[in-house]
Amino acid sequence: MPDGNFEASAKVTLLGAPIDAVSMDETVARIHRFLDEQRQHQIITPNSEMLREAAKNREFRDVLSRSSLNLPDGAGLLLMARLTGQRLPYRVTGTDTLQILCRDLGPEYPVFFLGAGPGVAERAAQELKARNPRLKIVGTYAGSPSESDAADIVARINAANPVLLFVAFGAPRQEMWIAQHLSSLTSVKVAMGIGGAFDFIAGVQKRAPALFRSVGLEWLWRVVREPKRIGRIWNAVVVFPSLVARYGREAP
Repeated sequence: MPDGNFEASAKVTLLGAPIDAVSMDETVARIHRFLDEQRQHQIITPNSEMLREAAKNREFRDVLSRSSLNLPDGAGLLLMARLTGQRLPYRVTGTDTLQILCRDLGPEYPVFFLGAGPGVAERAAQELKARNPRLKIVGTYAGSPSESDAADIVARINAANPVLLFVAFGAPRQEMWIAQHLSSLTSVKVAMGIGGAFDFIAGVQKRAPALFRSVGLEWLWRVVREPKRIGRIWNAVVVFPSLVARYGREAP
């Protein structure tokens, strides 16, 4: 288990949303510490598109402000932090965080996978179990972020008794769902929205090559492979930087 003795991380603020300036090692150490605490923690992985949404969605921005840890998932955040005289030294993605955690977790930290398409979370669980036979995944369920499904989902998770919950409903629905229902999940210590991570791990979607990710061109890879995402990419690479150039650290 990583060493939990570390100083509180510095934070930057973009469009009114706080982002933790953490490395991957610091992130994993902090999550392990959270898992051993009595209180519950929500972890969010903001990227440029999510901060664009938070700029116009006060409720979502409030959830970001209350979370225990906001990981700098998007390369655009590092660039915009520099533009506003701040510093985010590392990009820490939700997909990588999920895989590194599940690589090292033992059976004393049971995990539940919620979300993605039918059968995808199960396939991701099988892949991660193959990498770490000690990993204890106590449940998978596609479900939905619809409030009509919430009672059933909460009952399923409580029956499985996990301490760590990963939710793949897509942003901001997964973050809003966690914020609303975490207090009802009696065994869960840490809940984290992870977007398309199950799809990548299960092989349903191909992740951008490491070279594209390292130079901040993951958005270009997605446009080429999924042209229908052009609207979302526009928000991330054009609208978000424009908002930061205008408002900087402050909420619009």
